[in-house]
Amino acid sequence: MSAMGPLGSVSGDLPADLVVEGGRLVTPDGVRDGTVVVRDGRVAALLAPDAPAPAGRRLDARGRYVLPGLIDSHVHFRTPGLEYKEDWGHGSKAALVGGVTTVLDMPNTRPPSLDEAGLIAKDEVIRGTSWADYRFHLGADPDHPELLADIDPRIATSAKVFMAGHHTAPVVFRDAEQLRRAFAAAARGGIRLVLHAEDQHVFDLLDASSNAPGSYGEYEPHRPRSGGIVAVAQVVRLVREYGTKAHILHVSSAEEADLLSAAAAEGLPLTFEVTGHHLSFTHDDTTRRGPRTRLSPAIRECRDQKRLWRAVLHGEAATLGSDHAPHTVEEKNRPPADAPPGLPGVQELATAVWTGLRTREIGPDEAAAHLARLMGSGPARLFDLPGKGRLEPGADADLTLLDPAARWQFSAHDVRALCGWSAYEGWTFTGRFTATVKAGHVAWDIRTGFSGRPEGRWLQGSARPLEVAR
Repeated sequence: MSAMGPLGSVSGDLPADLVVEGGRLVTPDGVRDGTVVVRDGRVAALLAPDAPAPAGRRLDARGRYVLPGLIDSHVHFRTPGLEYKEDWGHGSKAALVGGVTTVLDMPNTRPPSLDEAGLIAKDEVIRGTSWADYRFHLGADPDHPELLADIDPRIATSAKVFMAGHHTAPVVFRDAEQLRRAFAAAARGGIRLVLHAEDQHVFDLLDASSNAPGSYGEYEPHRPRSGGIVAVAQVVRLVREYGTKAHILHVSSAEEADLLSAAAAEGLPLTFEVTGHHLSFTHDDTTRRGPRTRLSPAIRECRDQKRLWRAVLHGEAATLGSDHAPHTVEEKNRPPADAPPGLPGVQELATAVWTGLRTREIGPDEAAAHLARLMGSGPARLFDLPGKGRLEPGADADLTLLDPAARWQFSAHDVRALCGWSAYEGWTFTGRFTATVKAGHVAWDIRTGFSGRPEGRWLQGSARPLEVAR
């Protein structure tokens, strides 16, 4: 069996496990019509539309884009300790319905995952319950930043740093020397820092001179862009000093995007994420609708949203993340000063971004290529996920089918997350995922639901030598 060229033929009469035929394939070499042949959990070949395909189960992809299984590199599935908000069964099912087959989970649980033993214990709890493959971000411990120099890359290739606190952030880097030591140790260990980059000292200063917000219209000014701008400037300085690989999460303002793009142009190993909610909503939505879009960082102004869309369209952003962080309805309905920040989003992310791309008159082939880069090859490269995020021979047979023209209204009935609500309720979406293939098997189909068992696995990193800091 072999593939001949980007699209070719399969020799031999061996049946395939699955043949996905008639779709528009989103490959690293471009978007084109063709057929995907799957054997033994991997993509065996990509065939031209008129090439003969082997026998095997068929999945009709006519009128659909066939994308690599998408990667959401920023989820909070709340295990251990907060499973009343979300669990891996519900969260990973929501992922598959949203075209996501791999997730990277955050460490701010109870207890937080601050060392290798904590991640191993976390996997023991999750194993056998996840429909998606998974990787963990380690939690960087401000009391022991030196641990980042010796993390086994099979256990973790990234570590989360909270520079500001909120309801579910148990460990925060408040001391400048602790942060400096973390950057130095991460550089020695070759681990990538992923950062909630807002400056807690800025917020403490503002809190000392003003009251807590009494309405949702007051929330964004209470947690302003200055916190993010100051923190990003600190990160740029530390990356320049130590050569640490760093990825800024949920960038919310135009100024942060400008700083980070300038740093990347300088050649610094600094990338950033944009979330679906910062692309979908503005501060006016929070003022009108209240707690469902009370987030950290806060949703900002229309000009910030436009700048973040420019970062998506011009290749400045490296990843799209959902920051899937559910809370119960009761928690979200507390007064503005007490309601926890966060919303569910792993199911809605790719569809919401697709809708935004098409609304901005981005052609469907180009829109599909953006999704494949920002939720495929981009996070796979940053977080050492070989076999993921690319539709090509030899890759894992994780695929998702997108009906690009479907128009439908999202409702609470559609929500798969345990919390049962979504900020996108009532939205009319363009585009809908209709099937998701996991390891060569159709794990979910819009007509028949889920099939098989939750067989998601922990994706351990490569056993590579530790890098030496520049």
